[in-house]
Amino acid sequence: MIARSLIKKAQNATEKAFPLSAKREDWEYLGYVGAAIETQSGNVFTGINLALLCGIGFCAEHSTAAMIQAGETQLKRMVAVAHDGKVLPPCGRCRELIYQLNKKNLDAEVILDEAERSVLLQTLLPETWQKRIRV
Repeated sequence: MIARSLIKKAQNATEKAFPLSAKREDWEYLGYVGAAIETQSGNVFTGINLALLCGIGFCAEHSTAAMIQAGETQLKRMVAVAHDGKVLPPCGRCRELIYQLNKKNLDAEVILDEAERSVLLQTLLPETWQKRIRV
């Protein structure tokens, strides 16, 4: 799957990412994000963030957990996209989540911008804490 197609899937997911407790136009400052993850087997899973005013929400990458239910944890590539269509790098919490799901995900491609520039997750997460301690 080409990066452009994955970006489009994440953009489409943002249409479902809106607050449960406020009108969308009143919620612009919180933002909403869609994510698309392609697994090593070629399956694509999408997710949306849930940014609740009380702080108990989650990131779009976290809501792609259906891949785990499908028995998959190894990623080929991933992308997150804001409601305005701009590609975002994953936050630190999401980077760690992807790493924790499968250590091989350090070699997953992370799409960084609309020009489809990408890096490996290990570039964004170079000093994993697990290298320092025995787990």
